[in-house]
Amino acid sequence: MGTLNLHAAIANYGHTTTLKDGTFTSDEFELSHTEISPVPMIFRRMVRNLEFDIAEMALATYICSKHYGKGFTALPVFLTRAFYHGGIMCNVNSNIKEPKDLNGKRIGTRSYTLTPGIWTKAILQTEHGVDLDSITWVLSGDEHVAEYQTPPGVISSEKNDLGEMLLSGEVDAVIGAGPIESPNAVPLFENPDDLDANWYSKTNIYPISHLLVVKDDLLIEKPWLEKEIYDLFKTAKDSYIESLPSLDQPDSNDLQTRQLGEVVGGDPLPYDLNEAYQGIDTFIKFNVDQKIIPEYVNPESLFTMPK
Repeated sequence: MGTLNLHAAIANYGHTTTLKDGTFTSDEFELSHTEISPVPMIFRRMVRNLEFDIAEMALATYICSKHYGKGFTALPVFLTRAFYHGGIMCNVNSNIKEPKDLNGKRIGTRSYTLTPGIWTKAILQTEHGVDLDSITWVLSGDEHVAEYQTPPGVISSEKNDLGEMLLSGEVDAVIGAGPIESPNAVPLFENPDDLDANWYSKTNIYPISHLLVVKDDLLIEKPWLEKEIYDLFKTAKDSYIESLPSLDQPDSNDLQTRQLGEVVGGDPLPYDLNEAYQGIDTFIKFNVDQKIIPEYVNPESLFTMPK
């Protein structure tokens, strides 16, 4: 085991727990893990304080961070992916029967730069005819990237709970709130899995949610680290995928594998920029359209590539 110790903050997934329990290690460095919950606090602490050598990061937070020159760079290690038709909940009293009924309404989300929010808004706009500019976006929290300024049409709530905001009638719908146990909270789409499958069939994009970033100072000082880190994370992920009984009948407790097994098939977590290129390119354009960043950047400019 090498003497270099790297401070890491990543969540516990089937493909990362073996990096924490010592199943997979590197001869070149050791990983010291800090457990942080909720996971978005990892992003915040990395963006604001560069607190870790290696950290999990939401894709939109990363894109915004790079625009503001934050001192870390991503590897093509895509830790989580998800589909988003199922993440929109409406107040039953708001009379929202179809997506276009969201026009002119108030929609709650944790932050404007929230990755699931950006994917969801883009799908509502491009697939379901929703006019995003007509909507008032109501935030339950602030942005991880403190320098970021939200565009017009975005306001902040005094509440920090999306479910409470929805049930009180402060907003007509919410994105990414998770389960809300109330008969007054109803999903926008009754058949989200079918819509996700159709969207994937049309776009061939399985949306990336989180990736892995490494502190720039380390990459500059020890350029060989990018390959060592990438290889270690890929080895752990490949072993996990191989351990699954079948991707057509995945572990029902593993949301990512279940979604991919039902919709896509194949490796649910390819750590490959070429495979991910179209999805990242599309997402960058969504970020420009939604005023997260002012202009388009090439996907390859956001990544350091293991050599």
